[in-house]
Amino acid sequence: MTDTAMKSEPVLLEESRNGVRILRLNRPEKKNALSNELTRALVRSVEEAAADDEVRVVALTGVGGAFCSGADLSPRKPTDPPPESVEQTADRVVQLVTVIRVTCEKPVIAGIDGIAIGAGLALAMLADIRMASSAARFHPGYARVGTSPDCGLSWTLPAAIGRERAMRFFLEPEFHDADAALALGLVGEVVDADGFDQAFVAYCEKIAEVAPLAATQTKRLVARIGLPDDLEAHLRDELTYAARGLKSDDGREAVRAIRQKRKPVFTGHS
Repeated sequence: MTDTAMKSEPVLLEESRNGVRILRLNRPEKKNALSNELTRALVRSVEEAAADDEVRVVALTGVGGAFCSGADLSPRKPTDPPPESVEQTADRVVQLVTVIRVTCEKPVIAGIDGIAIGAGLALAMLADIRMASSAARFHPGYARVGTSPDCGLSWTLPAAIGRERAMRFFLEPEFHDADAALALGLVGEVVDADGFDQAFVAYCEKIAEVAPLAATQTKRLVARIGLPDDLEAHLRDELTYAARGLKSDDGREAVRAIRQKRKPVFTGHS
């Protein structure tokens, strides 16, 4: 696919079917990495789905055999728009986490095919229900580049799998296949990669058959459980710490080691 063709494609594909609003991350050349544009599109689309009486379930998945490879950390090009400020980035992440996890009172279901890494895993963990294909692979990402979780993952992951399992997952950075993710509790179901999309959409349509009031009230109640007293402050702290780690000597050493395919030598210097 040419650069012109890729730019003409929307970064988020939307489809409505039998009460399900299907949102597909559409940056296959980046394995659906989260750009500013894609994150803004996700916030807008989930808000619209939440307000649409015809929508009963929001389905979130990716194209091209990947869910999401994390935040897009590609070097900037001269033609790129000006970078966001730290405050703008924080505002955008707060909006994304809050709209999916709290303010959208309709079930959000993630379909994970291929990789879910770092912020991509965080995005999946924001969903109320997760289904993985047998080809799915999960990685925390953050410690590997010398930093800590963001996008709500330090909240959602311990809530899903427990504190010790979450700490082990974060600090023993390695890939987990779909069966390992199921055993950990990262996902609730694994289906064969062949025909995954059809199975995922069919499951979403099944949940959409539930009485809308029952689904809305259930999510409203469940969303309160374990909600941080100040969710926005927690999310902003995550981003502050994550940025500090990436900019540290150890963070830069971690990236160099990945590129040079060697073991990093950490000094603990900020």
